[in-house]
Amino acid sequence: MTSSALYQAPFAEGGTSPLDAVLAERLLGVALSKGGDYADLFFEYRAAGGLVFDDGILKSASRGVSMGLGVRVQKGDATGYAYVEQFDWEAMKRAAETAAQIADGKGGTVAVSPVVQSLPHRYDLVRVTLDEPGTTKRALLERAAAAAHAFDPRIIKVEASLAEEIREILVVTSDGKWARDTQPLVRFGVRAISERDGKRQEGSSGGGGRTSLGYFDAKSPEWHARQAAEQAIRMLDAQEAPAGTMEVVLAPGDSGILLHEAVGHGLEADFNRKGTSNYAGQIGNVVASELCTVIDDATLLQSRGSINVDDEGNEPRSSVLIENGRLRGYMHDRLSSKHYKLTPSGNGRRESFASAPMPRMTNTILTAGPHDPEEILKSVKRGVFARKFGGGQVDISNGDFVFSLTESYLVEDGRITAPLKGVNLIGNGPDVLRKVSMLGNDVEVSDGIWTCGKDGQSVPVGVGCPTIKISAITVGGTRVS
Repeated sequence: MTSSALYQAPFAEGGTSPLDAVLAERLLGVALSKGGDYADLFFEYRAAGGLVFDDGILKSASRGVSMGLGVRVQKGDATGYAYVEQFDWEAMKRAAETAAQIADGKGGTVAVSPVVQSLPHRYDLVRVTLDEPGTTKRALLERAAAAAHAFDPRIIKVEASLAEEIREILVVTSDGKWARDTQPLVRFGVRAISERDGKRQEGSSGGGGRTSLGYFDAKSPEWHARQAAEQAIRMLDAQEAPAGTMEVVLAPGDSGILLHEAVGHGLEADFNRKGTSNYAGQIGNVVASELCTVIDDATLLQSRGSINVDDEGNEPRSSVLIENGRLRGYMHDRLSSKHYKLTPSGNGRRESFASAPMPRMTNTILTAGPHDPEEILKSVKRGVFARKFGGGQVDISNGDFVFSLTESYLVEDGRITAPLKGVNLIGNGPDVLRKVSMLGNDVEVSDGIWTCGKDGQSVPVGVGCPTIKISAITVGGTRVS
């Protein structure tokens, strides 16, 4: 549970919208009145804010609050869902009655009176960022902008931003769960634009997590500003990217986004339950190089993708998905775990009370291997070193992907040489994992910047990996290698 000198959890006793077991049981009774097998209530309060500093001025400052209740009823594999944005009895009752319509039989009763769950403490904070003065946060943005401009006169524009939120959830289920969690989140970013001889390039840096302004004790605004400015300046000398099939080395940390998109989504159990993932029916089979072990781990302290409880009231754990190249399991919500006759893995997540939960990743990580990162680079005769990823497209059914790189370099005779522009990686996720020929011992987790989209819902996630050598991947560029 997150505590703060100022923030008051609205659903707790003494809060602005306290909720008790009597009310919850009445609503669950309504939700099951048509004979549903199971029902749950998802109460949510979210306060969010943002600041953007650009061209030497504070260009925007926002603050907003949303509250609501989502009611879900399941009958077999069918789901009824309804939500409401107010907490008066009649409105909540109508939502429960609407969700109940998925079933058409005799009324049911709540099987077990809800019992308050004891949850882990993965992001306890003394003070959340939303409680900090706006002037304090503006000063962080000003410091970043000043540092980036001071780095080099060729930096002509700097934008610094900070997004923050506090989210309280309360999940009450007809099978007896009562789980309440308060989830802080902050993301800081700097974007710098350089110019020389009429040509412009961009660099960026950012980070955060489920943390406080204490984050900047380790990585100051000036540190992020230098990272962004250095990239923008280096990219002024970028040359056209080669094209063709070649060796590619992925940098540790944020390169895990390729794993997340090209492999991770295919390991979410709903796609496999429906038979639309190429990993369907592959449990126990070799699906990657024996160097590869992939986990989804919600337990990392203050990481962006970490949660104490999922949006179905289940405590997440560290789940092994691929072990030494063999597929060991999927990420489950309640529906898929019931289908596979397994315990939920705590991956039932939703964007808000307006959305039903589904299997989603938390922090998805390719674990460390046996190789020294320098040894990996030295083994490459000619290839590409991918440091930062931009956008991408993935076909979940087969794992085919295209990713653009925002920072990459040519590797020649084991050395990183010229920066490259216009680089795209084109391939197939399972195929790429089979072609992992070397894996570094330097695993890193991304610094709190990623948001994952699925079926119109966005949730914060973490990714991670060590230095990775892929023996052959198609590089889409502007000239033939």
